[in-house]
Amino acid sequence: MSPGPGTRWIAGTGAASLKRWLVLRPDAFADSLSEVSLAGLRGLGMRGIIVDLDNTLVGYGRDDLMPADEAWIAQAKEAGFKIVLVSNNFTTRVVRIGDRLSVPTVSAALKPLPGGFLRALKLLGTPKSATVVVGDQLFTDVLGAKLVGLHSILTHPLVPHDWHGTKILRLLERLVLGRRSRRKAS
Repeated sequence: MSPGPGTRWIAGTGAASLKRWLVLRPDAFADSLSEVSLAGLRGLGMRGIIVDLDNTLVGYGRDDLMPADEAWIAQAKEAGFKIVLVSNNFTTRVVRIGDRLSVPTVSAALKPLPGGFLRALKLLGTPKSATVVVGDQLFTDVLGAKLVGLHSILTHPLVPHDWHGTKILRLLERLVLGRRSRRKAS
């Protein structure tokens, strides 16, 4: 079952020797949050969506939302999805953006540690098997999702500017995944 044209799902290898590396493999790639097909997620049984904040929903350090992503959040809520924002940022900024979207938030999540994801699951009230994490970082969003047993979609970062610690993780990302090129959704 396909999640839609904007999301490229990855087939699992099934090889036991590669199982330990699967925590570093997203279930799918999407160019941006707004390219993730809500119908596709629904078809896969997803009911809860955990959305990363910086460089997934808003540019790093910014509060302004891309109109397409703001519309995507509204459409997801209208379609009956439960959404929560999860960020390693401190409370004030995260809550301000969550309030604007009328969605709950988890700040200071310490991703990839499980605590923030588990708090998000509690807020969502959805089972792990019906919850997906959408984020732009392999070593925080995807790894954290996998450690908790959640599905994951890796997006491209909205802007090239990142926190200095993230720049190092981006180099490691390229070693693990190779360079991801932007492709138009078919």
